[in-house]
Amino acid sequence: MSKISNKGLFAVLMVFNMLVFSGCGIDASKNSESEKSAITIGVTPGPHAEIMEEVKKVAAKEGLDIKIVEFSDYIQPNVALSNGEIDANSYQHQPFLDSQIADRGYKIESIAKTVIFPMAVYSKKLKSLSDIPDGAIVSIPNDPTNGGRALLILEKAGLLKLKENAGLSATVADIMENPQHLQIKELEAAQVALSLMDVDFAVINTNYATQAGLVPNRDALFIEDGKSPYANILVVRSEDKDKAVFKKLIKAYQSDEVKQFITDHFQGSGTAAW
Repeated sequence: MSKISNKGLFAVLMVFNMLVFSGCGIDASKNSESEKSAITIGVTPGPHAEIMEEVKKVAAKEGLDIKIVEFSDYIQPNVALSNGEIDANSYQHQPFLDSQIADRGYKIESIAKTVIFPMAVYSKKLKSLSDIPDGAIVSIPNDPTNGGRALLILEKAGLLKLKENAGLSATVADIMENPQHLQIKELEAAQVALSLMDVDFAVINTNYATQAGLVPNRDALFIEDGKSPYANILVVRSEDKDKAVFKKLIKAYQSDEVKQFITDHFQGSGTAAW
């Protein structure tokens, strides 16, 4: 009788333990995810790095430690993210990400909007758009994403007209009307600002403009408005997009403190996109 009772008791205890540890296993999994307290984020030097330093301060108050890694070009941050060398990156807009995914098959995606750095038209020779002479030379970025963006700005400025279906990936071949016979010179994005003395005007990304001492809301002849589709984004691996740690990251980035920093620090050359 004692032997049977011991077996019965043992069976009951085994079932109980299985239920308890099964439940603990589920909770432990959730806790493991929610308790992750450090992530590595890739950025490009300049504005994105400066903003992330502020995000890091806000995140630290919530127990999230951010390690910032700077990359000197636009390609490596996505390579590093895809390879698992970093946990997220913050430096690109959606059209650029889309083109990278299409070209390279990355399993990465946007989880939040961050900031807009408007592309703008600048000149060292002209005071306004009305001063642009017939046959003027204009330099624009030669990569598909920023080149298309520059052409859309020239169209919005009334300097040319693109084919209706050109979209965000417009190229010079999509120019349908060019009433001022503009001569378009395509250069690497980093070289466009350096070309200002050699051309009549140029369409320059804000990060390169500021490096050249240009301030969009002070020096631009024409500036991209806030409705631009080129808002920058936070990007993570697709498999990680729902993790609690990235919800913390989004909350820190889209905080009032970071928004105020962007307003004060960039003084119109960058605005919060959320």
